[in-house]
Amino acid sequence: NLGTCGAKQGRGRLARPRTCRAQVGRLPPRFAFSAFGRRGGHHHRMSKGNPNPPPPRQLPPSPRRAAHRNPKPRPEPSGTFPPVPPMAPPPSMAAAHDRDDPSLRLRRAPAADGVYGEANPQEQPQRQHEMPCYRASAPAHRRVKESPLSSDAIFRQQSHAGLLNLCIVVLIAVNSRLIIENLMKYGLLIRAGFWFSARSLGDWPLLMCCLTLPIFPLAALMTEKWAQRKLIRDHVSILLHIIITTTVLIYPVVVILKCESAVLSGFVLMFIASITWLKLVSFAHTNYDIRVLSQSIEKGATHGSSIDEENIKGPTINSVVYFMLAPTLCYQPSYPRTAFIRKGWVTRQLLKCVVFTGLMGFIIEQYINPIVQNSKHPLKGNFLDAIERVLKLSVPTLYVWLCMFYSFFHLWLNILAELLRFGDREFYKDWWNAKTVEEYWRMWNMPVHKWIVRHIYFPCIRNGLSKGCAILIAFLVSAVFHELCIAVPCHIFKLWAFSGIMLQIPLLFLTKYLQDKFKNTMVGNMIFWFFFSIVGQPMCVLLYYHDVMNRQAQTNG
Repeated sequence: NLGTCGAKQGRGRLARPRTCRAQVGRLPPRFAFSAFGRRGGHHHRMSKGNPNPPPPRQLPPSPRRAAHRNPKPRPEPSGTFPPVPPMAPPPSMAAAHDRDDPSLRLRRAPAADGVYGEANPQEQPQRQHEMPCYRASAPAHRRVKESPLSSDAIFRQQSHAGLLNLCIVVLIAVNSRLIIENLMKYGLLIRAGFWFSARSLGDWPLLMCCLTLPIFPLAALMTEKWAQRKLIRDHVSILLHIIITTTVLIYPVVVILKCESAVLSGFVLMFIASITWLKLVSFAHTNYDIRVLSQSIEKGATHGSSIDEENIKGPTINSVVYFMLAPTLCYQPSYPRTAFIRKGWVTRQLLKCVVFTGLMGFIIEQYINPIVQNSKHPLKGNFLDAIERVLKLSVPTLYVWLCMFYSFFHLWLNILAELLRFGDREFYKDWWNAKTVEEYWRMWNMPVHKWIVRHIYFPCIRNGLSKGCAILIAFLVSAVFHELCIAVPCHIFKLWAFSGIMLQIPLLFLTKYLQDKFKNTMVGNMIFWFFFSIVGQPMCVLLYYHDVMNRQAQTNG
């Protein structure tokens, strides 16, 4: 009964209070809102569904208002008000859920006119934040709990942001010390010759070879035009595509081997030639499938309404030029496009790309070169010395590899996509969380992964090969191109890169077995990082460096 606050008697809904402002100021914020809010009756109705509503509390009377509305003498009000529904306690009242515990009650001074009497307004905030007074008999241990770092709770609803921040601070401190120590010991070793030297002037045949590579996509386009107009048969067009794609690879290899070019220049040319080969294979395979699909539609074997007409069009000069420049290896007549180009965003990404490329050069010149120059061949000499050099080289090679990934896959490919308004920008996934080698190869290079799945894996499956055989062929193609991109510029053919990629196959089954055995994502992820970054990459760097140095010594001698 809120008759003292202006509520109309005999109605199921509370009336809006008119002159109860002073009375509201006497109540805590929770009680004032629930009793005199805009929808007070709403909270009253909510209490009906509560099986354990809180006990009723006393409401301070308003003698002046009572005398105005009812001049007849009335008995003293009971001081109770309708039960308040449970509400979420504010953050400042952390122990509000224990208010009903008789051993955990707040100590309040007795009031003359109700639960909360006329008190000093300056003392009310202090009273609201008053801590509960625990009795000596109150239980301190109420349920079973795990330690935050125990094996049962460390990976379940636990935040380790503080430990992550500590690792970042320690990493910065340790690397800062190493940088200062390296500069004090060797000085600044980076030189302009890393980017450009007099020897680079003799690499003009490589530049001319790179400039003539666009001839091959034009030849592939003419072949498809002839096949589309039925001027040549399908087997003739396939033969022409084989000749074109083979020439794309042989031509740069011959130029690099004939010219004693720098390793970096040869690597860039072989990288561009390999990308061109992959694009031309996708172009030929996709257009052949489009011709077969169009013929089946004409014969009525395939229902045309279920096929996207945009993706079965014949190739044009514009589609070929866009495909050769786009950051993708899979050809299709049309791609998802964005609406406009963000010029400011492109400028920022270009600056980042320059910074990270310079950082890679600094790490190579300042750290990797001195380490490998002071080392021995990993397959010769003392075994412990080789292990020490591999571990010492693992950190800078990991940094260079991460900078390369960020500069190329994130910055450069996104810059190309933005300039060409290319929509699909999933160039990588969260490969750093890979639990097995198989997951890593599926997530770290999405353009190559999509190309292998589309043009190698599923064609092998459709032709009756097993899944294991299809995976073996995919790794074989990857190993061949890794060997071409590394061995040809180094003028060394010892199959180090080829063997490194093919050894991924037993490692794939090993990491999958360990993942199934331990049932822990962290174990598989740590095994992946150990084999791939701590052992594999430094070993390849040492092998190729010493072979290149031995070859140069034999050539000069």
